[in-house]
Amino acid sequence: MNILSEFGLWGLALSAFLAATILPLSSELVLSTLLIAGENPIVLIIIATIGNVLGSVLNYLIGRWGADTILHRWFHLSSKQTNKAEQQFNRYGKWSLLFAWVPIIGDPLTFVAGMLRVNFGLFLVLVAIGKASRYWIISQAVLASQI
Repeated sequence: MNILSEFGLWGLALSAFLAATILPLSSELVLSTLLIAGENPIVLIIIATIGNVLGSVLNYLIGRWGADTILHRWFHLSSKQTNKAEQQFNRYGKWSLLFAWVPIIGDPLTFVAGMLRVNFGLFLVLVAIGKASRYWIISQAVLASQI
């Protein structure tokens, strides 16, 4: 991840995008490094949010159009596992997408939203609010630690 910091805003966008996919990556280190280097926090929050939301859109599209092939064949998820994810999503509803930033549970939420064909506009708004809030909180914590 430190290598991505060397690419500045592009590195942040890429790390945020990849962090929203099923890859086990985190964009917080890149964001923190750039904040400490004095980059504009608002610009960083916007870039990180856009990158992370785009990664979630990829998950949504995979869930919508490729759930069977990708989730079952490539990742060997059983129908029982995907049914359980659907039940959890249905239990908490579309508002659970506000928590798409939460590690471990966030990425599956965005896949399931696609599988269940959640309205794409609503998906974008809820995911963007959650992810922007997360990056804002992280930025505030990093900046406060610099005082």
